[in-house]
Order: sequence, then C-alpha cells, then structure tokens
Amino acid sequence: MGCFQFLKFMMFAFNGIIFLAGVAILGVGIWVKVDSGSVLNFLGKIDNMPTELSQVLNVGYLLIAVGILLVIIGFLGCCGAMKESKCMLLLFFIIVLLIFIAEVAGAVVILVFRPLAEELFNKVGQAAVSNIKQDYGNNTDVTGLWNSTMSTFKCCGFYNSSDFKGSPYYKSHNNTFPPQCCLNSGSACTNGTITGCFPKIRKLIDDNTAAIVGVALGIAALELCAMAVSMILYCRIKSESV
Repeated sequence: MGCFQFLKFMMFAFNGIIFLAGVAILGVGIWVKVDSGSVLNFLGKIDNMPTELSQVLNVGYLLIAVGILLVIIGFLGCCGAMKESKCMLLLFFIIVLLIFIAEVAGAVVILVFRPLAEELFNKVGQAAVSNIKQDYGNNTDVTGLWNSTMSTFKCCGFYNSSDFKGSPYYKSHNNTFPPQCCLNSGSACTNGTITGCFPKIRKLIDDNTAAIVGVALGIAALELCAMAVSMILYCRIKSESV
C-alpha cells in the first residue's frame, strides 16, 4: 500500500510540473502572436520571403496548442492519480503514447529532410538581404524592425555587415554601416565587425546541440516512465476494485 501511495504522489507531482509547464508555454505562445515586434512577425513582413516559411511563422499557434495539450495531460494525470480514476489514467496513457510516437516520427523527418531545411534557410537569407538592400534606411517600418532585431541579439544584418552595402542607408550616410554593426557605436561605422544575426543564432544552436539532444532524451525517458506509472496505477486500481 505504501508503494501505491508513493506512485500516486509521484504521478501527482510529475503532472503538476507538466501542468505548470503547459501554462508557461501557453503564455509564451500567446506572447509570440500578440507581440508584433517579434522576430517571427518581422520575417513575415519581408518581401519575397519563401512560402515555406509560413509554417515556421505559425510557431505561435504551435506553442499555444502544445501548452493546451500539456495542461490537459497534467490535469488528467493529477486527477487520475488522486481520484484513482481508471478512465483518466487510461486517457493520460493514450495521449502520452501518441505524443511519444509523434516525437519519434518528427525526429526521423528532421533527419531525412535536413537538406531541405538548409535550402529553406538559404532562401530566407536571400530574401532578407534583398529586403535590407532595398528598404533599409528608406522604409521606416523595415528600418525600425531591423534596428530592434540587431539591438536585441547584438548582431549586424542577416549574414554580416556587407548586407547593408548598396542600401538607402549606406548611400545616404557616406557609405557607412548602422551603429549596431560596430563595437564603438559613438562614431561612424565604416567597418562592420559584429557577427550577422543568422550565424550568431546558428552558432548558439550548434554550441548547445548536446544539451538539446540531452533534453530531448530526458523528455522521452520521462514520458516512458509516466506511461509505465499510469499503467501500474491503472492495473492496481482495477485489481483492488475486483
């Protein structure tokens, strides 16, 4: 009986964390959709942006959906364990199992279609550079969004400072780059030394690949443990009710 109560407590605590994580992710998703100055909305306003990027721009909806799903899972796990509801525990097991299968399928798709992702990034880069050369310094919205992005991420252009050569800003400021492209922003920036936004973000991901993989494996292990515990509780409750 002590082991049974311990499993109930662990199930409640684990799913309580899932519930809170779902609320946090739901809040982030809503923020991404509401914040018109975010990078995602910024990329969506760039002319000639590849149509494939429309799926990436829906990340806000994805976060909202994931947040709602986690809230539901957390609720089912907590209530199913504390109320000893076989229906809730079984539903919890089925949902977590479907998520686990989807994660495995998604990992396979990412590995198989990785070259297509590289092609998409190249198209995004071409569109971003074209947008800078055409509108930066001439279009106040585009200029403001790029300035906000570069100031936030401490980067310069999409690839590097050369993206600004030939832009309206570059021509009207005696062939100088935006202040964000130089370490000393107090004087005219004639030689951009700051890394581009895309290489900086990509390096950040590459440097943390091991951590990302570790987190993914940890989540998969937790999902397997959660399914195992829910089935143990389900069978124990069933046996005790007979």
